[in-house]
Amino acid sequence: MTRLQRLDWPDNGTPDLPPAFAPEEAEARLAVVREAMRLAGYAALVIYGDREHAANLHWLTGFDPRFEEAVLVVTAGDALLLAGNECLAYAAVSPLVAAGRVRTGLCASLSLPSQPRGSRRLWDWLDEVIPPGATVGAVGWKWYGADELPPGADPALALDVPAFLADPLRDRAGRVENATALFMHPAHGLRARVGADDIARLEFSNHMAASALKRMVFALQEGMTDFAAVEAARIGGLPLGCHVTFAMGDTPGLSGPVGDRIRRGVPASFNIAHWGSNICRAGWMARGPDDLPPGAAGYLEEFVFPYAQAMSDWCAMMRPGVAGGAVWSMIHDRLPAHFGITLNPGHLIGLDEWMSSPIMPGSGIPLASGMAMQMDVIPAHPAWGSTRMEDGYVIADDALREDLARRHPNLVRRCAARAAFMTRVIGMDVPESLLPLADTCGIIAPWLLDPAQVVVL
Repeated sequence: MTRLQRLDWPDNGTPDLPPAFAPEEAEARLAVVREAMRLAGYAALVIYGDREHAANLHWLTGFDPRFEEAVLVVTAGDALLLAGNECLAYAAVSPLVAAGRVRTGLCASLSLPSQPRGSRRLWDWLDEVIPPGATVGAVGWKWYGADELPPGADPALALDVPAFLADPLRDRAGRVENATALFMHPAHGLRARVGADDIARLEFSNHMAASALKRMVFALQEGMTDFAAVEAARIGGLPLGCHVTFAMGDTPGLSGPVGDRIRRGVPASFNIAHWGSNICRAGWMARGPDDLPPGAAGYLEEFVFPYAQAMSDWCAMMRPGVAGGAVWSMIHDRLPAHFGITLNPGHLIGLDEWMSSPIMPGSGIPLASGMAMQMDVIPAHPAWGSTRMEDGYVIADDALREDLARRHPNLVRRCAARAAFMTRVIGMDVPESLLPLADTCGIIAPWLLDPAQVVVL
């Protein structure tokens, strides 16, 4: 019988520092990109990045623009990284730049407003590397379906890069197509599968975020400001994958701290996200059901407990070969309309918090080994608020698990301990193909002022 039980949250130790992005790894990715470009019929691939949309560029080069935009042009025999005034020197963090496999150029128009503009213009650089009249792929951060465009428009030509890049590309090339799916599509995107070293980096990120969230949750007290609550998290130095949120009462869920004070009887949600992780929880600022307003009666039995069981069923389906559409159908069967779930019940995560998702209505895209999955199933109810158990996982077949065991045996040990906690203590159905990346996996603590009360099945 599903119930609350007083438990210590698990602590499986701190992961080793993850492996750095090695030159050999970068070279392999550049070769894979060139082959994908060739198969797609592109004479050049133009990859755009900015502070918010750096994941594709960083995945390939190890460089992410700070403050500015950046543009990487890859051809069969050349690779040119254009950066602005402040990022040009920083581009040396890329193993490809350091090895001379990617050359750099100053394009001051990518810099902040009012900074010096004494450099070659973007179109001059493009004229140097884009073959006239060629078919070119432009990589931004999303692609579009025909239903999102005016009637008769070609989705392949719907670019998601800024006009200051799209316009000179179109002037130079014969055809410029949206090639973002080469990197991000859930079925065949180059970034949609991870290897052993990637998993080590993901685990480190999830550990950092989960540890911070645990510190914050166990520090929550009545009268504390939301600023003090986030300060108690002691967030580490990894780059953030999205804004830190902390919302109480009627404050919209994506809000950060606003100066509100914790008081009993209000719903709350919060997250901490680094590159490769997003640990999120939601519940009530309460010590038990007596702290809830009358309209929220039944929160545990009718909302939290069914959600916990559905998340166990979600885990059970995280196996290679399961169709994404089947996961969608299962969740909407277990958690019908009044649970208010509108987004995909689970998605791929990378350096960007949301890459894409194989879990869509009617999706035949199979879950696959190497998918880094975010358990991101977000219920919302006008009286009950929300509940949440959002953490990171990786789907891994026998071969990937064996590779992990050779390369990162301590990681495998921690994942096994987390899975054992989820199955033996919480009562969840966790297949051996699902690797939990954070010690918070399996934890639903609905009463946030007494987080040792945990849901068990």
